Order: sequence, then structure tokens, then C-alpha cells
Amino acid sequence: MDQLKAMEIFVEVARLRGFSAAGRQLGISRALVSKHIMQLEAELGARLLHRSTREVSLTELGQAYLEPCTASVEQARLARQIVSQTGDELVGGLRIQAPSSFGSEWLADALARFALLHPRLQPTLHVDDNLLDPVKHGFDLSIRVGGIPDSPGLHMRRLAPCRGILCASPAYLDAHGMPDHPEQLRQHRCLHFSHLTQGSTWHFERESRQLAVDITPAFSSNNGKALHQAALRGLGIVYDTTFLAWRDLLEGRLLAVLDGWSLPLNDFTALYPATHKVPPKVRAMIDFLVEEYQSIPEWDKALADAGLIPG
Repeated sequence: MDQLKAMEIFVEVARLRGFSAAGRQLGISRALVSKHIMQLEAELGARLLHRSTREVSLTELGQAYLEPCTASVEQARLARQIVSQTGDELVGGLRIQAPSSFGSEWLADALARFALLHPRLQPTLHVDDNLLDPVKHGFDLSIRVGGIPDSPGLHMRRLAPCRGILCASPAYLDAHGMPDHPEQLRQHRCLHFSHLTQGSTWHFERESRQLAVDITPAFSSNNGKALHQAALRGLGIVYDTTFLAWRDLLEGRLLAVLDGWSLPLNDFTALYPATHKVPPKVRAMIDFLVEEYQSIPEWDKALADAGLIPG
């Protein structure tokens, strides 16, 4: 039995909760996946997985085995990658997870240009607004808004500012008026991003004065582009991001609301598994994104040049 191969298969089965799904990911048959798992269990003398007709789950021993097994597989993958590197050429798979709006609006283009520079690289971009654990889900790199709780298994690097901005369509503001104080938002239709950690409370600051306003969402979504589109249709005032709203603000399809008040400033960050040696392709991808977006990303520079946000 190739124990390392069996361990790699076990990690994929545990991650995807199924033999067929793991087989599709690895390019092998379900029967071969099952054979490797049974051989691994026989070698260890322990049952690692509960099987059912609907899904696969970890046994208690399987759960305990998963973390050191994942670490061993990652170290072996890194060793193979180091050996396979030819000069400065980057090769092999690169699995990246990012928030859906930012991933489709900006990261996909940057990743495509990075891949053109490294034709032997095989990137995969998974867009998902859930806060997925990069180690558990097998990502080389995860892009997040904000940081993470202390985690010895992850490193973090800042990529770019992520500015929030309130805006609405001219048609909505003509019909309902422009609020001149955050408290007036309670009388407006508010379009709310449901993944905000503060719940349905919007936070503001002006001249060191902080204010929290509880809003009643007229429309909520866990996807920023859905909210942005609703604002363009005139549904209400949206808690948007400058990376999504910038063109519509510049071209007048949206207008900034309460621009005398600041919203909390966040950062896009890159999270990646903490290993003794960061894989060259991960480090190169992060360096590329840092160069791409700092010190001020394209969307914020355009808005600052137009006087719509502070420079």
C-alpha cells in the first residue's frame, strides 16, 4: 500500500464528506478511493470513517487522525513542489478562496494575469462568502475581509483597504430625500449585508464621535453584488463597498449618502497555512496581490481623485 497516497485520499474524503466527490477531485474512481481507505484503516487497525448511503463522516479516531494526517500530506506536497520547481517557474495547483463579490469583480482578473505569467500553474478560484478554514478545506490561500481569531495554524498578510460606503440611486433619493444624520436611516429603506459581524447595527464616526444605529433591513443578502443591484434599481440605501460601487458613483448611477460620516475601515487579508516554508507559488501570489492593490487600490484612487472619498 502507498500509505502517503492513502492519506491524501483520506484527507479529501474527510474534506468533501464523500468517496465519489473525493474521487472526482483526485481524478480516480470511487472504487479506488474506497480501496485505499480500507487499506489505510487496516494498516492503522482503526475505523476512520462512518459510511452511509448519503454521506461519510469521521469517527472519533478519524477526527483525531485528520489533523496530523493533513499536516503530513501538506509537508509531502510542499517537498514535491520544492523538488519540481525549475528556476523561478511556478508549477502545479493553486487553490484560492475569496468572498464572492471581490472574487468575481477583481480577484479573478488578477489571478488570470498572474497565471499568464506562470503558464505551468493551475489555479482554482472558489468564491464563497462563508468563513472557510483554509487548512480544513484544502485551500492554499484564502482572501478575507478583516482578520481572524488567533490561530496557530494560519498566517495573515494585509492586501488592501476595504472601505464601506452608503449610497443610493438618484431616483430613490428624489422620492425619499437625502438623510443628513445617521439616526434618520431608521425612516429609510436600508439594504443590509447579512454577513456584517455587527448584525443589523451600522456604525459611524465623525470627528472622534462614534454612533451606532440599529436599522430594520428592507432587503438583506449575504452577497454584496445582489445588494448593489438592488440599490441601482432604487430599492433603498445600501451598505456597499467602494470596490463594487466606484464606477456607479463616478458615473452618477449611485450617490454617496452621509458622506460626512465614516464607516468602519476594514482590510482585505490573505490567510494561508502556517508551514515552516511557505510554498513559492503562495508567496508569489500574495506578493503579486500586494503590489496590485497597495498602497491605494485602483477603485479607491479613482474615487479619491474625484473627491468622493478622502485621499
